[in-house]
Amino acid sequence: MMVLKTDREIALLREAGQIAAEALAWAGRNAVPGRTTAELDAGVEAMIRARGAMPEFKGYHGFPASICASVNEEVVHGIPGNRVLEEGDVISVDVGVRYRDFVGDTAWTFPVGNVSAAARRLLKATEEALEAAIRAARVGGRLSEIARAVQRVAESYGYSLVKDYAGHGVGRQMHEEPQVPNFVDAHLLRNDVILEEGLVIAIEPMLCAGTGQTRVAGDRWTVLTADGGLAAHFEHSVAFTGSGVEVLTRLDGRTA
Repeated sequence: MMVLKTDREIALLREAGQIAAEALAWAGRNAVPGRTTAELDAGVEAMIRARGAMPEFKGYHGFPASICASVNEEVVHGIPGNRVLEEGDVISVDVGVRYRDFVGDTAWTFPVGNVSAAARRLLKATEEALEAAIRAARVGGRLSEIARAVQRVAESYGYSLVKDYAGHGVGRQMHEEPQVPNFVDAHLLRNDVILEEGLVIAIEPMLCAGTGQTRVAGDRWTVLTADGGLAAHFEHSVAFTGSGVEVLTRLDGRTA
């Protein structure tokens, strides 16, 4: 069941979202050659705790870290460790924050130093897919309109979508209803959702240069492309309000 938020609850979700966004921006500035993913994790955790918040991912179903750090063919849920970032890598950093019992959730895929033209194109397409989805989001609209916007951008670039994972509602829990898929199929159309004022969702396109099929690594967390192709992942949390759609995790404060 979807849980609609009050104005006060959305204000708290905005605060949580801004803390997550600040921590993510720090991670992006520090995702440089020679840095380990564990160092990024430690820095983000320190920032979150300094703001009086908690890293939401740490301990979630046993997840051992504060961020998900997914490099190159890793799509999502990568565990930070002693992996050293190299020139030409791309890294998806996913940050979750709990502040005053509400969750902020956001992710971005960053280039590490100079990356290939192919990698830059994939990141550009995935970011465009996220922005198209945000533009498609409106009170009174349908969930399928968001999914279709992502799918159109991905297909226009010739990329595959990861279909095994989706966005989700956000609130007091990190994962709430509804699921927010990145493509339209018969199941979504049969179960389409009207987007109501008070709803808060995380929209998170995941695009691949290969087939879009995935597998889970031996650590039981890291999701990789089955064919080893490059992947990218971008995410914003958005609120449906009486004045329109607000992106809670955009640092500059712009709406859609």
